[in-house]
Order: sequence, then structure tokens, then C-alpha cells
Amino acid sequence: MKQERNLSSPIAFLNGLTAEDIGNEHLSTSYDTPLRPDAFEQTDEQKMAQIEYHFRQIMEILGLDLTDDSLKGTPHRVAKMYVKEIFSGLNPENKPKVALFENKYKYNEMLVEKNITFYSNCEHHFVPIIGKAHVAYISKGKVIGLSKINRLVQYYAKRPQVQERLTNQIGNELMQALQTPDIAVLIEAQHLCVASRGIQDINSTTVTTFYSGRFEEENTRNEFLKYIA
Repeated sequence: MKQERNLSSPIAFLNGLTAEDIGNEHLSTSYDTPLRPDAFEQTDEQKMAQIEYHFRQIMEILGLDLTDDSLKGTPHRVAKMYVKEIFSGLNPENKPKVALFENKYKYNEMLVEKNITFYSNCEHHFVPIIGKAHVAYISKGKVIGLSKINRLVQYYAKRPQVQERLTNQIGNELMQALQTPDIAVLIEAQHLCVASRGIQDINSTTVTTFYSGRFEEENTRNEFLKYIA
């Protein structure tokens, strides 16, 4: 079962909801990733040391024996994973450098990069979102290397996310990077906060889309959907 979400005005649904409601309903309150102004005043090593300490406290509260060989290194591993891997997209220093090239091939048709696998994490419960992104653009005279599209998808996926925001962030970034309004993004993902807890529905996936420029035209959009079907 696929659940398709309307990205037009997520804020309109939030009136009167508590923070608990928003989290349980997997709703977004911001188009940008919510970050404090001092988010990058600490080094990665300082952040890892604090996360390691606090995660150790969590494990001890849960009653786990951290003297066990299997568990004693877990706080450090989790801290390193958070900062260096699964949430590395929070740090703008990790943003991929995108070099534009002249479209010497004079290829003015749609370019589609599909089935870009990504792993993200739900910002409401910090459990994985596993999905695929399909991206297309029509050149306005500039092109980028194909791997850069994958890297941009991964950069925005590697942070606490909601799927609607992730879709918009990828679409807006590609418009700026490629200097063209003609961008399409479709993401289909499984949310483990739905599959492994709460309703525990392991069969549903969520589909979100971003269309701009010529992709707002039905014929162009249908051509894109045909390619990724």
C-alpha cells in the first residue's frame, strides 16, 4: 500500500496539535532542518565524547551490563555513528562540492537518475527510513556528474528527517546547483517508525514528489513517471 502525501501546506494541519501528536502522526513543522545557531560551535570529537557519555547513561538506565564485552564499546560506536555517519548531513562542511560543466553534447532532453538508494532517520523516533529517490532534470546549458546527484541525495538524507522535507530539500538544492527550474524528484520509502512500532505495518510505503518548471506540465511529468515505473 502506498501513501502519497500532499506537500502544499503541511503547517496547516498542525493547529491545535501537541508535540506528542505531531511526533506520533509523523508531521513536519519546518521546511528547513531545525538547527540551533550554535549547532557547529563544538568539534565532531567534542560532540562524540558527549554523546558517548549520555548514551552510556541511557544503557545503564535500561539495566544493561556495560562490563560485558559485547556492550562495553557500544556507547563509543553509537557516538561515532551518529556524528560521522548517519547524521553527517547536518554539518554543512560535508555538503558535496558540485562542479558544473558546459552541456557540450547539446543534450536538451530529460536526464533521469533513478533508484538512488538512501538511508535516513525519522526525526520523531530516530529509527530508519529506507527508500529510493528518482531524480530528473532538463539542462539549461549546464550539467553535473551523475554521482553528484547521488551525493546530494545522501547528504540531505543523512540527518533526522521527515520525507516531505527531504524531498523539498533535494529538489531545491538541484535547482540551485544545476541553474535550472526544470527538476523532478520522487521518493518512495519505508518508515520503520511505522513498521517496527506503533501500527507495525510492514507493507506500507510513502511516496512524495517535487515538481518544478517544465515538470509541472502534465506531458513532461508523465514522461518522467513512465521512465521510473
